[in-house]
Parts: sequence; C-alpha cells; structure tokens
Amino acid sequence: MSAIRPRRSALYMPGSNARAVEKAKTLPADVVIFDLEDAVAPEMKAQAREAVCAAVKGGGYGQRELVIRINGLATEWGEADLEAAVSAAPDAILIPKVSSPDALLEVGRRLHALGAPQTTRVWAMIETPLAILQVRDIAAAAQDATSRLACFVMGTNDLAKDTRARLTPGRAEMMPWLMTALAAARAYGIDILDGVYNDLSDEDGFRSECIQGRDGGFDGKTLIHPNQIAAANEIFAPSPDEIENARAIVAAFDEPQNAGKGAINLNGRMVERLHAEMAKRTLALAEAIAQRG
Repeated sequence: MSAIRPRRSALYMPGSNARAVEKAKTLPADVVIFDLEDAVAPEMKAQAREAVCAAVKGGGYGQRELVIRINGLATEWGEADLEAAVSAAPDAILIPKVSSPDALLEVGRRLHALGAPQTTRVWAMIETPLAILQVRDIAAAAQDATSRLACFVMGTNDLAKDTRARLTPGRAEMMPWLMTALAAARAYGIDILDGVYNDLSDEDGFRSECIQGRDGGFDGKTLIHPNQIAAANEIFAPSPDEIENARAIVAAFDEPQNAGKGAINLNGRMVERLHAEMAKRTLALAEAIAQRG
C-alpha cells in the first residue's frame, strides 16, 4: 500500500491576504490551498502571486500540504502564475476549470519544460458541466505520468452556477455529479475532495454535509474558513470504533488458521479478505493522522 497523506481539511486562503497566508502556519488544516484565482481581485493578482510564492519558498508550514491554485492558462495571469508556482515548488498546483484530459497533459508538458520537480503534483478542479461529461477521461490522464494528476477538487459553486442547479440541503441535485466524479477518481487511483459549504453560520448543516461526503467516499472537504477545520478533521478521520474494528479484522486474517481464506467468521459476522484490505487502509490513515500530532 502506498503512503497515505491525510487530506481531511483543505482550506482555501486568499493569496492577497498577507495575514491569512501567515496564519495558515498555525492552523490544523491538512492542506492549505493558496488561491490566486477566485479570491483575488484582478488588480491584486501580481502582488498575490509574489506573496504566495515567497511564503511557500520560505516554509514554516510544518507537515501541511501546500497547494497553489493558479488562474487558468487562458487568462492573462495564468502563464505567470504557473512559472512562479513552479519556482516555489509547492506540493501541488491546482488547475481551475479542467474540462478535458488534453488540458492536463498540456500543463504537465509545461511543468516539465519549466523544470518543475517531480514532487510537485497536479490537482484538477472539476467544476464545469463539460468536466462532468468527460470526467472519466480526465481521471484516466493519471495513467500518463506526464499529467502528474494526483487529486480532483470539486467546485460545486461553479457547477451550480453553470448548470443553474440550486444548492439545497442534502444536495440531491448535485449528488449524481459528485458521485460520478468520485467513481472516476477511484477508477484511476486518485484522491478527491468535496466542495465547499458556503453558510458559515450553519454549523449543523456543515457537519451534515461533511458526513455525507465522508459516507460517499470523499477523502476530505475544501473549506472557506478556519472555523470549519475541526469538524472536517474529526468527521473525515477514522473513529475509535472503526480503528478498533479494523485492528480486529487485520489480526484475524493474520492468524495462521486463516491464511489463504477468502472469508472468515469474526464475532458472528462474515468478513471477507477485501474487508482486511479496507481495514489496513483505515489503520494506515489513522497512523498518518496520529503522526501529524
């Protein structure tokens, strides 16, 4: 099993807000997404780019995964954003409005030409109707090492805007698209993060949506405020009962008498070997979270 990196909470931080960029060093988010796109006014783009890249180069963020969301390459800021992000060498560069696999392969080729280290991966925003219609092919780009694709990030606000769907409690209108993107991500071995929750005053609603995303299979949730971190970290982490159950399953299959068996009876419940693999991942995730301190 490859190393697991917790991505329970991915906090967007506006690149034009110097205090926010610095504050991110103290926040318990698994991922910090420094935003040069939606959160930054046009007249502040260049200044935000310089500040974010200097912050990433300067370090001090501990084990937090650092991601820079650039402006689209077709915009007047995109090329400069990409070049600057490469020089900063974040963990990943988040590409907005990815609607085809060709877009990712082009980004990958540019990263190679710019000399980006292989440790800098590519994340893709899935936030357009065309992206949903082509999401399988977009995910399949991960099979080409050129793409560097490691994670999908759902852009539910943009999806709602472009489809004219309403974001209602329970997200019935959005779930088919979310689950289609999730299936594509899992089919090609990449992570996927759920979209943001807009109502900062509705803590119960936020928790419910986190639970929905977790139960649906998402690795974590993108956030718009530090106050959302604690709930996301709690909900997307294995519970003590889940950890205990996972340990019991792994231990049972490790017993010599169960070697080679495809299924066993564990405390009156039929458990298959596939459940042992799931249990190992649960324990690996729990350990990775514990190591973060």
